[in-house]
Amino acid sequence: MRTDPITSIVAENLCTGCGACAGAFPNAIRMLEDPVNGRRPVVEDSDQGRKAAAEAVSICGGISADWSDLQIKDDIDANWGPTLSVWQGWAADPDIRRSGSSGGAVTALALFALENDQADGVAHISAREDDPRLNQVVISRNKADLMRGTGSRYAQASPVEALGEIESGNDRVAFIGKPCDVASLARARRARPNLKDKIPLSIAIFCAGAPNLQATDKLLDRLEVPKDAQLVDLRYRGNGWPGQMQATWIDDEGAQRSSKGISYAEGWGQILQSERRWRCRVCADHTGALADISVGDPWHTPPVGQTDEGQSLIVARTLRGQKLIQDAIRAGVLIATPQSRDVIERAQPNLKNTHGAVWGRVLAMRLVGISAPSAKGQRLFSMWLSLTPKQKLQSVLGTWKRILRERLWRRVSVSEGAK
Repeated sequence: MRTDPITSIVAENLCTGCGACAGAFPNAIRMLEDPVNGRRPVVEDSDQGRKAAAEAVSICGGISADWSDLQIKDDIDANWGPTLSVWQGWAADPDIRRSGSSGGAVTALALFALENDQADGVAHISAREDDPRLNQVVISRNKADLMRGTGSRYAQASPVEALGEIESGNDRVAFIGKPCDVASLARARRARPNLKDKIPLSIAIFCAGAPNLQATDKLLDRLEVPKDAQLVDLRYRGNGWPGQMQATWIDDEGAQRSSKGISYAEGWGQILQSERRWRCRVCADHTGALADISVGDPWHTPPVGQTDEGQSLIVARTLRGQKLIQDAIRAGVLIATPQSRDVIERAQPNLKNTHGAVWGRVLAMRLVGISAPSAKGQRLFSMWLSLTPKQKLQSVLGTWKRILRERLWRRVSVSEGAK
């Protein structure tokens, strides 16, 4: 069997699971849910499949993200990507604010784009109705549909899988995804010029990595959901900030049951984050530099309780994104206060060091002959130099230990564990 480049990217632990390749070539590449390795593409074993895979490499953000064309004017931009302006605020609509994982800004901005003729639809992720452990990409056209995707989804997702539907249609579709998803989207828009007008807006959600399906099942065990129960809802965030993790299911007698909620700190910190894939650990952009707008948690002003009214950190990356935010504030859709441009580092204090550590991790991988992603146009070496000697050493030696422990030199082979 001849190996195609997309299969090789998956095998070498470089795939982010964004779904761009499957979205662009739906007749030759499909996404499947591997419980350990995450959502990954499988290429049809045919000449058609290999041809599609060869073309799909040009839109793969897993092997490379490129900041070369971004306007980097100072150290803030070098660390976080273009940061034209920043606000802290929340959705004026109380339902959107409470349902969102922080302040509901992503949903509020997406709905504003729909209602002001800047988009005909919004591509985003929602839980699958038949199995809430899993995610699906949907295109929403009104508030009710958008609300399906509120609250964080700490599970594997492939939103760029919507490319096929977007490209074959006539609608303008705004896009919401993780930074790695937006990186693939940016490559697709460069490689396929007709997408530029069809995807007028991209919004990135700050991300610290995507756990696998095994992590979700561990969370359900912690929530004491019976193994054979019919799961009807799994909430990671929202219903206040930061929200609690909670599951709802149907028991053997047909009654609906709900678990007690556990805190975000316990659910993420003690259960989910340990099962992030290796590609997430060598990610050099957790805040969506390639988007028009990025939104994350303002942890520098943390909530007091578990279900406080939420707030969002809202970053304008492009002039288009900046204008949309400003118009939404003027229209009363967003209630937001300008912040200094360096607020991202205060709000997400661990991420700059994480980006710096990536340089050491990639160095360690290359020294032992393991393929590593490239980050063009980023100053990762400078960020690595700013680490303490202990952190520098950990980034390299820690990676070697993980390579040995997890045998990261082995080629990944995916198999479908959930349908």
